[in-house]
Amino acid sequence: MFDIDSKIPNLALMKLSRYHKELGDTVSLYDPLWSSTYDKIYASKIFNFSSDALLTEQMIVGGTGHDLKVELPEEIERLQPDYSLYGYPHAIGFTMRGCRFACKFCVVPRKEGRPKSNSTIKEIWDQRGSEDSNFIVLLDNDFFGNPEWRERIREIQDLELRVNFSQGLNIRIITEEQAQALSSVNFRGLSGKTRRVHFAWDLFNKKQEQLIDAGIKRCLDAGIKPYQMTFYVLVGFNTSSEEDLYRVEKLRGYGVDPYVMPYNRGDLYQKKFARWVNHKAIFKSVEWKDYI
Repeated sequence: MFDIDSKIPNLALMKLSRYHKELGDTVSLYDPLWSSTYDKIYASKIFNFSSDALLTEQMIVGGTGHDLKVELPEEIERLQPDYSLYGYPHAIGFTMRGCRFACKFCVVPRKEGRPKSNSTIKEIWDQRGSEDSNFIVLLDNDFFGNPEWRERIREIQDLELRVNFSQGLNIRIITEEQAQALSSVNFRGLSGKTRRVHFAWDLFNKKQEQLIDAGIKRCLDAGIKPYQMTFYVLVGFNTSSEEDLYRVEKLRGYGVDPYVMPYNRGDLYQKKFARWVNHKAIFKSVEWKDYI
């Protein structure tokens, strides 16, 4: 199994591992030094900016960064992941697929369509029995777009789980009810240790700013602290450098944590701006005009 660029254990590769182990096959993570000894190599590429340099003709390649149309067969998709492939102690999965929006920079609507329920929390939470196992990582692109989000929140509460919303939540349209629901669960950062929830501020105009302001207020009113909130800030898509700086400084003023996501990682300005914001010791001590 060749995991090219996943930041967390790759769900598709873990399901493929489960499938082959049930057939009696031996499965391991890919090591290029032993490439000639493998009978079959599955490769997954999540991001389109990741290099294809190590891909070969003998590999079966999938993933959003390679081809939006490649999907796991249904009999493999419904299997529980093989977490032993990575030695990962937590649970990973989707409670829903799709998205309510059609952002031009995002492939999810084209790949998955409109929002629909996918799995319950109980179905995802299949690693149980230890302290580390009470943590689940949700890969949902639009958790509150799930028609059954209330049921999923109740499951998280009833099972007393820590939960990470890894792709971020849409604060532009979060309701008071949803903010209260979010505040009621034990949300965590990806490590599972810090109490942190992720949102995004991707585009900039006056309407977007007003929606962000209103969403932050709803979350604060629900009891979520500013320092518990991180915002993914997309730069380089359709915003100017002045608008990028305005957004991160406004978020800083709220006391929340901005995290810059370059649209073009090869662009020098975007790389430098991301390095300034995301390196918190520098961000807190050096102004952008002095950093550049």
